[in-house]
Amino acid sequence: MNTLFVFLVVTIAVFAFGMRIIRPTHRGVVEFLGKYKRYCLPGFHWIIPVIETMHFVDITENMVDVPPQDIITEDNLNAKVDLVVYYKVKDDEKNVTASLYNVHRFQSQIVSLAQTTARNVIGGMKFTDVNSQRNTLNSRLSEILDRESDSWGVAIVRVELKEITPPKDVQETMNTVIKSQNQKQAAIDFATAKETEADGVRRAAIKEAEGHKQASILKAQGQAEAIKLVNEAAEKYFKGNAVELKKFESVVSSLQQGTKYVLSSDLFEIIKGFTK
Repeated sequence: MNTLFVFLVVTIAVFAFGMRIIRPTHRGVVEFLGKYKRYCLPGFHWIIPVIETMHFVDITENMVDVPPQDIITEDNLNAKVDLVVYYKVKDDEKNVTASLYNVHRFQSQIVSLAQTTARNVIGGMKFTDVNSQRNTLNSRLSEILDRESDSWGVAIVRVELKEITPPKDVQETMNTVIKSQNQKQAAIDFATAKETEADGVRRAAIKEAEGHKQASILKAQGQAEAIKLVNEAAEKYFKGNAVELKKFESVVSSLQQGTKYVLSSDLFEIIKGFTK
């Protein structure tokens, strides 16, 4: 009875000590007496205690902060560069085992590789290009790091330059240049606004002049038409009779000025016939 009880206790203890639970964020690698044996997915697993060992590998995206370093750019400026690297272990068996067996502590290796790569890439660029082409530089660094770390089973998700700090005197010069450029742009904007305003005034003046011109043309056309009608009337009713024509012109002038005028019956008949 005691032997059976001891056997049950030992069995339960061995089973308990061999239990392993792998979360979805990890993968497992089991070694048998120090030799790779199998790859384990998330869930419940049991290993032989003491004889077998399970290593857990995190496959989620992680971030490593690369310590700031001074890098001499192509134009001999000593810039301080601070960047971070985002990475993750690929979740298939080949890459998970590679992260354990192909590199010693790949996190620290990524930091060293990032520092070396940044020195090589940024050192071959001018500071103005480094500062203005950050997205392009980030992509280039990420591509190189991903290629170099491929044998480690690691994928470089992205690289981000947190800060690029030039020497103090260069920073002051850059601030002055930026200020001057902003003032120049403000002056250009002001001049453009004034030009637009002047153009509006000019267009309005042109429109007004065109209106006056059109009015003058219409007035002249009216006067010309009136003269034509008078000439036609003179030709019709006063041909060979200068005295009657003179009277008619006087009547027209008086009527225009609002002067009362007594018409003879003959002249009245002529005007009446003219207006028909």
